Order: sequence, then C-alpha cells, then structure tokens
Amino acid sequence: QVQLVESGGALVQPGGSLRLSCAASEIPSSIYGMGWYRQAPGKQRELVATIGSRGTTNYADSVKGRFTISRDNAKNTVYLQMNNLKPEDTAVYYCNAVHPAIASKTYWGQGTQVTVSS
Repeated sequence: QVQLVESGGALVQPGGSLRLSCAASEIPSSIYGMGWYRQAPGKQRELVATIGSRGTTNYADSVKGRFTISRDNAKNTVYLQMNNLKPEDTAVYYCNAVHPAIASKTYWGQGTQVTVSS
C-alpha cells in the first residue's frame, strides 16, 4: 500500500524556520513528480512547491525566495525548507506524488499542521 507520511509541522514564531519531510513507501519516488500543497481553514488547497523527477522545481509566488523543495531519492524522501515564516503560511501541509505518465497514480499524505504565530 502506497503511503506518504509527512512530519515536521509545528508551532513557530513569525520569522522562524521549519523543515517538513515526506517519506514515501511502496513507490519509487525518484520517478514521481513530488509536491507540497497547503490548506488553510476556510480556503481551498493550494500548490506550494513541486519538484520533478529530474529536479526541476516550481513555487507559488507567495513562497518564492523563502521556501525550498528538495528530494533525496536514496531515502525516498522529499523536503520543504521553510524560512522567514509568516502568519499567512499557517495551514495543513500535504505531500503529493504524481506518476509522470499515469494520472490515476496520484497519492496524498495525511497532512502536517504548520502554525505561525507569536
């Protein structure tokens, strides 16, 4: 059974940093496009950042220059380094994996809570 398990969410003060991790099991994450999405209360889920199998990255404008997505294929893990966090970054963050050729092979993690507050 495919699993994406996120970790690293926490309560942090504005200006602080966090690193989220997403460990994938039962899929070769190295060939999947991986991404981070977030959903704040009362809002739709939105894209935060993605990374392709070859390392190409894409970011939402709201996080450019502050967040960095990376992957360690040997560990089947994707990371999201978040710096200079703002209260508006508060949300549940979800990991996503998409097969490059089979759309039905799309998976989501259970989410990890990030709260930015003083």
